[in-house]
Amino acid sequence: MLRGKKIILGVCGGIAAYKSAILTRLLVKQGAEVRVILTPSAHEFVTPLTLSTLSKNPVLSAFSKPETGEWTNHVDLGLWGDALVIAPATANTIAKMANGLCDNLLLATYLSARCPVFIAPAMDLDMLAHPATTANLQKVAGFGNHIIEPTHGELASGLIGMGRMAEPEDILKHIEDLFSKTQKLKGKTVLVTAGPTHEAIDPVRFIGNHSSGKMGFAIAEELANNGATVNLVTGPTNQHTNHPLITVKHVVSAEEMFNACMVLFSSSDIAVLAAAVADYKPLQAATQKIKKKENNVMLELTKTHDIAASLATQKNNGQIVVGFALETEDETKNAIKKLKSKKFDLIVLNSLNDNGAGFGHNTNKITIINTKHEAISFDLKDKDEVAKDIVAAIIKNSEGK
Repeated sequence: MLRGKKIILGVCGGIAAYKSAILTRLLVKQGAEVRVILTPSAHEFVTPLTLSTLSKNPVLSAFSKPETGEWTNHVDLGLWGDALVIAPATANTIAKMANGLCDNLLLATYLSARCPVFIAPAMDLDMLAHPATTANLQKVAGFGNHIIEPTHGELASGLIGMGRMAEPEDILKHIEDLFSKTQKLKGKTVLVTAGPTHEAIDPVRFIGNHSSGKMGFAIAEELANNGATVNLVTGPTNQHTNHPLITVKHVVSAEEMFNACMVLFSSSDIAVLAAAVADYKPLQAATQKIKKKENNVMLELTKTHDIAASLATQKNNGQIVVGFALETEDETKNAIKKLKSKKFDLIVLNSLNDNGAGFGHNTNKITIINTKHEAISFDLKDKDEVAKDIVAAIIKNSEGK
């Protein structure tokens, strides 16, 4: 449920901070990427070394790194997270959250976050019952934050009563429950193609392209993170995924990719054709390595199967097909032409004229065009973030069907 999710874990200064190590471990085991922020007082209860080891990420605490002066960008951090979990949340931190105070990195990140926020209070029973704390909890809940209620038991003071932080397993379930409700593609089966194809010239050489497969794999991961069951057909690439909702079929040639897609498409609700499939292949591949004899060699090519066009002939009214267009001139015009001819519901356009876009980059710059020829352009982003934009457009399109 949490595979691929980005979780910010805020840890405040209280004895329950020892449970944050257990929670970190549980989140990582579920496949989440965890970044921990310690308040200044939290250092007295749990060490950064423990949490950095468990999270596999540096622990954050100050607005800048003392040794280098490098700024910790709390705005970027707040926008990075899919969820912010503050556990334990002390009475002091809750009071500051309720009143918009911002004197440490955790609070600055909280005020910058656009993701769901979970608050797991932990304090002595009289502090919890005080009218000020009660009012503050009601106030932060009114902001739309999720309060994970404390439990009854023995407290650090030796008293018995309400105030124990919820157990890490219970906090994990709250987070999982929220994401299960927001998985808008649950029950959907999606076909995704990725990577290049290699068309054999002889047993040693081939015709190919520079596609790395990063974009297709990122889309497959994001679709799965939204609950979809994904069949990923990929050409030769170094990319890999361990997502439990993704089944990978490796192919080499355009012919192999065509055959795999023809089998899988009829049972797919959505198809995302992100692969860079070769348009041509050698008419006859040599069975032995071609020896270097002449200055010039003639290589006769023939067209490969047009996967998108073939799927278009089978498409039913309920299926959504997303195509890609990598262009170098008349980009929008050519993309719309392809959108219409291949009967795509959406087409993702990127231009080799944009720096940082296209093959061989970790970033991409796209424009998404629908059947009404409405175009939405996005800034240059990491391909994982681009995948979120593409999947969001797919979800929006599916809701209209």
